[in-house]
Amino acid sequence: MNADERIKNLGIDLPAGSGPKGNYATTVQSGKLLFVSGKAPLPVNGTPPKGRLGSDYSTDQGYALARSACIDLLATLKNALGSLDRVACVVELHGSICTTADFEDHAKVLDGASDLLVEVFGPVGLHARSVIGVFSLRNGVPLTLKATIEVKSA
Repeated sequence: MNADERIKNLGIDLPAGSGPKGNYATTVQSGKLLFVSGKAPLPVNGTPPKGRLGSDYSTDQGYALARSACIDLLATLKNALGSLDRVACVVELHGSICTTADFEDHAKVLDGASDLLVEVFGPVGLHARSVIGVFSLRNGVPLTLKATIEVKSA
């Protein structure tokens, strides 16, 4: 089963994919590497999530938010590549999570995105990653993801 089929089997309808929120590109390809700019969780009932992990959101809610942001990341990949099957390897995933000072479950939150990447791409979805807690993010979003992807030749 290919990645596009796995998305359907997971019951995920990819959105259009968000565009840049400033003067930058959503994706940039250099050689076989595709760099995907920061993606935030998708709006819920038309409203973008805002807040901080540890006060406004629990670890479990953060996991769902990271999964949601990863759906936007996947939509962006599909837009850039035409098919998710052009992903040769998810090289790296980076998460920035807006947290309270005492929040310590950063890795558990980012697992929401990491788990989805492995569900969609299988072994090539397993990646290096880093996650940091921050005081604030653009427009008050609770987290952002960025990724580096190795692309198969067209």
